[in-house]
Amino acid sequence: MLEMIERYLQGEMTEEEKILFKELRRTNPDVDQKVVEQHFFINQMERFNEDKKFRASLNEVHEQLLAEGNIKPYSGKSKVVQLWNRSKRTIAVAASIAGVTALVISAVVSSLAPKTDKAQIENLGRKIDILEKNQNHTRRELSDVKNKIEIPGEPAKFGGTGFLIDTRGYLVTNAHVINKAERVSVQSQSGVELSARKVFSDDSLDIAILKIDDNLFKPLSALPYAITKNASGDLAEPIFTLGYPKDEIVYGEGYLSAKTGYKGDSLTCQISVSANPGNSGGPVINKNGEVIGVLSTRQTTAEGVVFAIKAKNIFKALDDLKKDSNNLHIKLPATSSVKNIDRPQQVKKIQDCVFMVKGY
Repeated sequence: MLEMIERYLQGEMTEEEKILFKELRRTNPDVDQKVVEQHFFINQMERFNEDKKFRASLNEVHEQLLAEGNIKPYSGKSKVVQLWNRSKRTIAVAASIAGVTALVISAVVSSLAPKTDKAQIENLGRKIDILEKNQNHTRRELSDVKNKIEIPGEPAKFGGTGFLIDTRGYLVTNAHVINKAERVSVQSQSGVELSARKVFSDDSLDIAILKIDDNLFKPLSALPYAITKNASGDLAEPIFTLGYPKDEIVYGEGYLSAKTGYKGDSLTCQISVSANPGNSGGPVINKNGEVIGVLSTRQTTAEGVVFAIKAKNIFKALDDLKKDSNNLHIKLPATSSVKNIDRPQQVKKIQDCVFMVKGY
């Protein structure tokens, strides 16, 4: 962080880097304060250095005048010494301010550093690893600083889960997750936040489609799960979910308990699984790696009664979207590459396709 601040103050950043860094200053008051303090510290050190050079110059002039015989040796204190005595209080104050500023900056850095419990140490390790691997990619550095360092920023007002339905960065989530949001972003399970935009939303289906619009996102070669119109399940069939009821991805497992939803709603199915606020928009996947639904709501009067939008409604949403965007073609994955492998391996392959959805 201090290296980036010095590059900014010394004018060594490109125009794009300056824009990104200024945005970081605007959204994070602590970072902005660090820039101000570092600028003040540098100014004080420069003033102290100028005073030191001035004293040296006076000494040289004094010695030269003595050598040329233009002045006589002074038996008492020299003028330079007198000048030093008059100026030393000012110089001492400048040096003290510089020292105090250095201590303040050290304190700010310490306050921003994660606490030394086991979980925070692990987080710090991941953050440093990302910065080291991408040290020549300034935008990635700024993104990691903004999203991974524990500094206050603009908090998300709404949250949920979304998962990829196309390798180019199209995701599906619930409409109720993002409908009141003015701006949307998604965060990967590794903690990197990416800009996104809403391309479709239907309250009646409770389905929304987002598109990741961020240079940090790299299109995938294929999605590991399948999404088909006839994807469904049998009663008592095992299912599992992935979502973000907390700041890390959470796995849940259960079974299909009814083929219709609340009061016989045919758009949804009922599953028995543990779900909490933040799970909305997450995929409901069967043992074959097929998405059978989008987790949506739960019944508050009964434990473990959760409802999911049936997967076939994703196709209906896409048909409605095509009516407004004729040139848009979203290709849903038709085959599953995680069929017939054990559950931990299924989750490892799928979790990178599941994102936290943030609404601002």
